[in-house]
Amino acid sequence: MGRIESADLVDIFRVVSTRLSEARGWLGELDGAIGDADHGTSMAEGFAAIVRATRDAAAGGTPAGALFPIAARSFLSAVGATAGPLYASALLRAGQGFEDAESLSDSDIANLVPAMADGIRQRGKAAAGDKTMMDAWGPAARAVESALAAGALPLRALDAALEAAIEGRDSTRAMVASKGRAARLGERSLGHLDPGAASAVIVIEGLRDGLALILQRKGEAAR
Repeated sequence: MGRIESADLVDIFRVVSTRLSEARGWLGELDGAIGDADHGTSMAEGFAAIVRATRDAAAGGTPAGALFPIAARSFLSAVGATAGPLYASALLRAGQGFEDAESLSDSDIANLVPAMADGIRQRGKAAAGDKTMMDAWGPAARAVESALAAGALPLRALDAALEAAIEGRDSTRAMVASKGRAARLGERSLGHLDPGAASAVIVIEGLRDGLALILQRKGEAAR
């Protein structure tokens, strides 16, 4: 297949950024119910910063693999809320092993999901059932790994990841928060979706749709 070059990776980040911008208000409403209502703005501004920084770096000749630490730094600089360190860690973990890679494969893009989940888990120390973004990222990561191990094409593995993430997000409605700002509400956090899990679904959907866009552009839509 055609490789994912720096400009292609920027376009994938751009798809994620666009989706988060569109969902900014909804994510803010979710966060307002159990937090401080800034999650939509944080995620939208964080990924917009990623697009700006990686676009400029790619235009200057930075290879695809080296864009991940740039993305991590730009997100952390733009987002002072809890999501800042978590997604910075996710992006740094996603880039491990690719530091000098001029380009990536479609399998590499699919494997960003388990890598990012691992970075978030290591940084945030959240477990399944804590009513956090890991309730979406964890199932999505396992779905990618299982699908690829079974021989699925990377884009189909991301389909499975998205389905698992949605199920995980929806399960948070029945959970009592034990981490973050929402934990102070105790039982009152029941009945609300976790905003971090909701934004995780959007990020994963953006990765999938971004990869689909690149494959279509390269004439490989069937993958």
